[in-house]
Amino acid sequence: MKPISEETRNNILSLLDNGLSSRKITAQLGVSRATIDRIREKSRTDIQKSRGGRPTKLSATDKRRLLRKITSGKADNAVQLTRELRDVSNINISAQTVRRALKEAGLKAATKKKKPRLLPRHVRQRLDFATKYQHWTVEDWKRVIWSDETKINRLGSDGREWVWKKPGSMLTEQHVKGTVKFGGGSLMIWGCMTAQGVGYACRIDGNMNAELYTCILEDEFLQSLEYYGMEVDKVIFQQDNDPKHTSHTAQKWFKNNGVEVLDWPAQSPDLNPIEHLWQHLKQRLATYETDPISMHELWERVEAEWNRIPPQICIDLITSMPRRVAAVLKAKGG
Repeated sequence: MKPISEETRNNILSLLDNGLSSRKITAQLGVSRATIDRIREKSRTDIQKSRGGRPTKLSATDKRRLLRKITSGKADNAVQLTRELRDVSNINISAQTVRRALKEAGLKAATKKKKPRLLPRHVRQRLDFATKYQHWTVEDWKRVIWSDETKINRLGSDGREWVWKKPGSMLTEQHVKGTVKFGGGSLMIWGCMTAQGVGYACRIDGNMNAELYTCILEDEFLQSLEYYGMEVDKVIFQQDNDPKHTSHTAQKWFKNNGVEVLDWPAQSPDLNPIEHLWQHLKQRLATYETDPISMHELWERVEAEWNRIPPQICIDLITSMPRRVAAVLKAKGG
């Protein structure tokens, strides 16, 4: 093999330093690509050989701009980014190309979590609440009686259920969530929680109005206080801002019975520890091997699992209140 001249070698190195590929240098200087690759491996080890293929349509600057759009919240998904690249930068690429760029940056697609929508007034109310109670201790929060309503389905939950299967394999009974017309029915329950354990819970038949709500307060709420030996004037009652809770009828009942009600910000289920108690209850109901054959049997299971909830779970949830308040302060009401 005839050796190349020193001048040709220097020209090859110069063109490599300028970023030219082996193919372009071959066309320009008339030397073989093998010779160029051999010189690169010997004298320019820091310059990687091109892997070939079609050049990327997104530059490093484009990828950084896409990443900023996503992380700043100015765009939610790859389709929006693709549309913006086409309209603003005149770059025509597929959404899949954008998705690959985002994955290369370490991002992963995820479904949006459903949370109550916060308007500016809600954010202000939440921030005012957190500011007011930021110095409350766990002992202060233990005075609160937490209350709420929830819906329990007879057949499974409203949320997603996950299962593992091999790609392309046939569906089996394990992989399918059975449905029935009209959903199989559900029941509404009201319950309360104290630092000593769960209070009385009751089943709500039909729509709950202000009159029915005051009956629940008169019965289940006051009976819960009596069961744990609590005095009405020593506790604080928590409820959300549902119209039946804040109705004139309910307010009159609280006043006549000397019950102090915790001022509660709207759209704030994340602040209420009893929400996690409902989750625990529904997880326990999901452990039954068979579905309840009737609403009566479902209520029997609810009563049994509710009464089995250990007091420590209630204490742990109430103990989380200072952390919840601190999180709202950190999020400036968010």
